[in-house]
Amino acid sequence: MSPTKTRSPVFRCWQFVAIAYILLTSTPAVAAEFQIEPSQISLVGNFARTQVRIREQFADSEAAVLAEDLTAEAKIESTDPQIFSVNSSGMLVAGRDGSAILRVTVGNASHEVPVTVSGVVENPSVEFDRQVAPILSKLGCNMGACHASQHGKGGFKLSVFGFEPSADHVAIVRDRLGRRVQMLTPEDSLFLQKPTMRVAHGGGLRLKSDSVDYQILKAWLTDQAPGPNREAPAVTKLTVTPAQRIGSKQLTQQLRVEATYSDDTTRDVTAWALFDSMDEGVLAVTRSGHVTAIGQGQASIMVRFESHAEIANFVMPYKELVELADWKNNNFVDELAEKKFRELGIEPSPLCDDATFVRRVYLDVIGTLPTVEEATSFMESAEADKRNKLIDRLLGMTGDPNQDIYNEPYSAYWTLKWSDLIRNTSNKLGEQGMWSLHNWVRDSFRTNKPINRFVRELVTGTGSIYSNGPANYFRINSSSTDLTESTSQLFLGIRLECAKCHHHPFEKYSQADYYGFAAFFARVGTKNSEEFGLFGREQVVVVKASGEVRHPKTGKNMPPTPLGAEPVDHPLDRRIALAEWLASPENEYFAKSVVNRYMYYLLGRGLVDPVDDMRSTNPPTNIALMDALSTELVENDFDLKQLIRSIVSSRLYQLDSQPTQENAADNRFYSHFKVKRIPAEALLDAIDQVTAVQTKFKSLPLGTRAIELPDAEYPNYFLNTFAKPRRASVCECERSPDESLSQALHTLNGDTLANKIADKNGRLMKLIADDTEHAEIVKQLYLVTLSRFPTEPELAASRGFLADYLTPQECYEDLTWALMNSKQFLFVQ
Repeated sequence: MSPTKTRSPVFRCWQFVAIAYILLTSTPAVAAEFQIEPSQISLVGNFARTQVRIREQFADSEAAVLAEDLTAEAKIESTDPQIFSVNSSGMLVAGRDGSAILRVTVGNASHEVPVTVSGVVENPSVEFDRQVAPILSKLGCNMGACHASQHGKGGFKLSVFGFEPSADHVAIVRDRLGRRVQMLTPEDSLFLQKPTMRVAHGGGLRLKSDSVDYQILKAWLTDQAPGPNREAPAVTKLTVTPAQRIGSKQLTQQLRVEATYSDDTTRDVTAWALFDSMDEGVLAVTRSGHVTAIGQGQASIMVRFESHAEIANFVMPYKELVELADWKNNNFVDELAEKKFRELGIEPSPLCDDATFVRRVYLDVIGTLPTVEEATSFMESAEADKRNKLIDRLLGMTGDPNQDIYNEPYSAYWTLKWSDLIRNTSNKLGEQGMWSLHNWVRDSFRTNKPINRFVRELVTGTGSIYSNGPANYFRINSSSTDLTESTSQLFLGIRLECAKCHHHPFEKYSQADYYGFAAFFARVGTKNSEEFGLFGREQVVVVKASGEVRHPKTGKNMPPTPLGAEPVDHPLDRRIALAEWLASPENEYFAKSVVNRYMYYLLGRGLVDPVDDMRSTNPPTNIALMDALSTELVENDFDLKQLIRSIVSSRLYQLDSQPTQENAADNRFYSHFKVKRIPAEALLDAIDQVTAVQTKFKSLPLGTRAIELPDAEYPNYFLNTFAKPRRASVCECERSPDESLSQALHTLNGDTLANKIADKNGRLMKLIADDTEHAEIVKQLYLVTLSRFPTEPELAASRGFLADYLTPQECYEDLTWALMNSKQFLFVQ
């Protein structure tokens, strides 16, 4: 199956929208009618509420994403406010049993919807789980900054986000001898007086005494404040409508939120849902779910209710129509990028020149500058397909041993990146353990081992830490909780730390999910061995016959359970079951996590950012592209070289880094190549290559390159200054991408550059000693540093510099120094 044929429902929708939007904006379109949603309304029980949406109606249902929201401007009224009332934003509230009409008027048009109300009684029963707890969340009482802080506020402590309802009920009703509630006169309860500010409250006014939520809480107290019901149906799904919208910068939209419960019932929970803009520079949202576009681009609204979170996507194009006149699709990556550019109205930058490309692709694929000969040969080549041929040579995919000569730098560079993530360091493993793991990782990339097999071997590692590299993963992560958090973040892009103590605030994962995942590692242990001598300090990773992980709240043993799946086990080793699920072609988390990392490495930003925070509420900027690349990775048997090839052979990767006036504001959709700082190790190697003076590293032979370093612990000032990771975290953020003042000062005034440039055995001294002509020296310096020829103005300026210096050597040293301090040298552009 071709990746271009793999389309998610979301992509199909956006593809249609992009075309429809052009048609609608070029020819004024007026909806023949407006539509009321839902079309049938039944309110059941006291305080029942539902949110209505009024929007333009189009014959084609898929065009609904283009439909203007009319809720705010419509006149909405009830024919009998005693049966149900409705406010100006379209929220209906049950009054008494009966039937009435909801009448909506927009301009000269009017529509009616019948409304039935039933189940309203004089003394209603109020459920703590389904009514009281959601109100506390909506009011913000159980947030970390309020009563859910470590010690609560004012002696009143609630659980974080209300995920321990029994404890919350006790805190409200029984704590401090029940002083917070008055069952006989509920309105006198501190529980109601504080949030309504009838008594001083540090949190300010949170609840109005004429609100529906106040009446619910009062009724609950009147009913003697019943506690949570363990058998109460739980929320299984959250539905937000509309899920997608496209419109102008002036777009407004009322959201509607519906919860589905485990007993298959549904309920409108718009009034209790929590709304947050994921980009406040593009979208604003009110507490009631009314969205206003305040900028252009693409952004999401996160909607939360109880243990679930969903998003609604919005697109406000920068322009109505873009030409993309010079755009040419190299592969499916470009097809999907082009659709996104048209959808957003973004005109991408032009293609980069050959000199920029050759330097970029060498540094990104093998972490190495092209030599003078390699750069010259590429730029002077007239082959039409020379870029793809170069990519194949760098990746060793030509099939010709005489051309596939870059496997060592390729394997070294990607071993460096994955060793940072895995955190291979002698401080934790000792020298022998560090070398064992390093050699295994290096051999894996040298042989192009599929990434799913790489992960399987790593998470099931056993045996001697000196003889079997993957076993060291269990020395680096010595507890089941460490292994849970590292494994999920590294290979699934999911951060589970929050779920260790409470339900994840922006995800579906609970403590049960966290400790169920941790159970896979409960039977992994280590024992000492004397195979390498009494003082060899060798350890052996073993699988024990027993060992469980208990839920910290319930005390129950947790069965080993993959995230979002049913419990699985294996009679020999639980980790085998985990590995089979983790790296399975059916596990979309794994493939997408790998794709996202490599988009980040090669294009400077992942489709999801941060790169290892792939929440459902943090969607990819281009969902279709994420799906297609993930599908291709799986269909190519998790071949990382094929993945790299697809990305770097695309026009998207080969765009110029100089933004245009039209796309300068874009930093998410790859409309221009994102300039990246060269990593510390590759930069030091580049300096060595330019000057032809090799850096000597402690305990390693001369000639060892910085990208080949197996450890994080080297007393090298340059590497430390330029943020070589100490390998203390699995987060990509440990290698800071930002430049610093100390880095600038070191390249400007430090010894590293100055000593290497002036070294008597270096490149510059040899050029001078060979009586090389001035123009040739300058040409060589530009090629070796920037991988391009000097321009005529630059050559002319260099001749002027030469005349101003006492000796040619001083001139060439300063020219080399200037080139190596330029952004063109220090960054991948």
